[in-house]
Amino acid sequence: MKWEIVADYEALSDRAAQNLLSSIRQNPQLVLGLPTGRTPQGMYARVVAECARLYHCFRDVSTFNLDEYVGIAPEHPGSYHTYMRRHLLDHVDVQPERAHIPDGRAGLTGHGALILSPDEGLRQECTRYEGAIADAGGLGLTILGLGTNGHIGFNEPGTPFDSRTRVVNLTESTRRANADLFPEGQVPRQAVTMGIATILSSLSIIVLASGWKKRDAVARLRELEPDPSFPASALRLHPDVTVIADRAAAAL
Repeated sequence: MKWEIVADYEALSDRAAQNLLSSIRQNPQLVLGLPTGRTPQGMYARVVAECARLYHCFRDVSTFNLDEYVGIAPEHPGSYHTYMRRHLLDHVDVQPERAHIPDGRAGLTGHGALILSPDEGLRQECTRYEGAIADAGGLGLTILGLGTNGHIGFNEPGTPFDSRTRVVNLTESTRRANADLFPEGQVPRQAVTMGIATILSSLSIIVLASGWKKRDAVARLRELEPDPSFPASALRLHPDVTVIADRAAAAL
């Protein structure tokens, strides 16, 4: 595991964007695993600005998002479909058929009428998503945020390291952390997420950590041997992981 400590969030965003774009230049058909949340927003802004100057930056790239909430429509302002359109997909030349986000409403029609049982629809969606990653050639570079409890994607403490894409129940702490996306107060209780084994299948992984709230999580990632009680510790089993942390997150 390689560590890069940078001055602040701006420097972290710059470095992450440089790494992502450099990887695309090295492999124009790169398959990306992409995160949502607050931390990657600066990275996406820099990627969009750079790609405005470069022709066909994302033309042959495929993207797979780590997760999506269960039960909300893609156009919902709190959905990760909306997040990705706002921060990246609407601003670069990625081909729509190459941009993949789990369908948290699998098993429902657009009008909310059941066409499968919700459980069966979601099971099929998880299997389909794993198959789509494999059909694309597998993940080349996956970028992760780091949860305060060590979650990666929506893989919460206790997640088996051999887990694949599946439906998970969200912890109350995770729901509270995302409550501002759902001002009506109805924060989803479940999500579809890539599993830890799916993430570890990526050829390279970059972890982003910013701010003092991530200090304990960064310290545990540095020190802890692989332990399911801290999901990010599974990354110690991977041969090519780079952690980019700002000084506030790395203070301990």
